[in-house]
Amino acid sequence: MAAAMARGWAGADQGPERMLFCDLDAAKAEALADAVGGETRPSLGALRDDADVLLLAVKPAALEDVARELDGRAPAILSVMAATPLERIGAAFPGVPVLRVMPNQPVEVRRGVLCWAAGAGMEGELRATLVGWLEALGVAVELPEERIDAAMAVMSCAPAYVALFAEALANAGVDEGLDPEVSAHVVRETFAGTAALLEKRDPEAVRRAVAPPGGATEAGLDALAEHGVTDAIRAAVEASLERFR
Repeated sequence: MAAAMARGWAGADQGPERMLFCDLDAAKAEALADAVGGETRPSLGALRDDADVLLLAVKPAALEDVARELDGRAPAILSVMAATPLERIGAAFPGVPVLRVMPNQPVEVRRGVLCWAAGAGMEGELRATLVGWLEALGVAVELPEERIDAAMAVMSCAPAYVALFAEALANAGVDEGLDPEVSAHVVRETFAGTAALLEKRDPEAVRRAVAPPGGATEAGLDALAEHGVTDAIRAAVEASLERFR
């Protein structure tokens, strides 16, 4: 996710003035730095010493190890770690201002959704600057921290569900005789157009407009209901939330 954010910031009018990268896989860090015009550092300590904000994008289980490597010090932290509350980050980095954010993959093209909550000390100009960085990547939504995981289960996981639906539709088109490239293209454009339409009309209104009684779309929706698609979506959100817990 940090890589997606970096790619989005690389083409944005607003964002970090420069981006520094450090990873256990040095080649991976170098490749990303080359792609976005950034720089690498050989260690987390060197990264911290040259940075104004440290973006933490490590597995939650590694937080305390990273904090020890950094002696619990950082100028400020922007955390994209899943299921890692502000209280735990604050315990690992005492006194460091922290902003917790859960983005989704479309930040890469600056159409993401980024749900965030600020910790103690994250205020004033620093907070405004970081929120501005988030807004450069899409829509930034402030939430009470206890709602962050629920939002993540919906918006952060959703691009994978949408992509699965798009893949299934394109494959169905191929099964019915469409050229694979044509099927993928019409599905892709349909999803893009529907997303634009949903910015103007609510989902129920769009569904009713496309599916008049007795039509082909109604038959398709009935088939989806018969196969439990709505229940499956709810189950997916619940399964994601259970993993966060």
